[in-house]
Amino acid sequence: MDLNYYDTLIALADDCPTQTSVVPAERGGKPTIATLQYQMLADNPPFTFTQKDVLFETWITRQGIPDLTDEKREALREDFFAKPQACLRSSPLPKRFGWGLLFDKQGRVALCPAESDVYTQMVE
Repeated sequence: MDLNYYDTLIALADDCPTQTSVVPAERGGKPTIATLQYQMLADNPPFTFTQKDVLFETWITRQGIPDLTDEKREALREDFFAKPQACLRSSPLPKRFGWGLLFDKQGRVALCPAESDVYTQMVE
């Protein structure tokens, strides 16, 4: 089952408390889902990862699973997606931190700041 979005913008939630992008902070010295997703997308070139990549890598990091072989990682990924998962529409990035999520034709995602020209053109 393909969970990725294509040629899509996940816009800010109607009740997002900010209309400009804010870098999420850790809470209690620990990374949150927002900080993990933000770091993954901000620290790599735009359109590197799919939604499934972001969801799985966020989950595996939060689980604190040590280094994995490629085989074990793939098995965990299959198990992870065998159960229903919330999509990035429920991510704290567009819900609370002012980041749109822009997907290309291949289903890869990039951060799209709410104050950017690209975001403004997409939502008009």
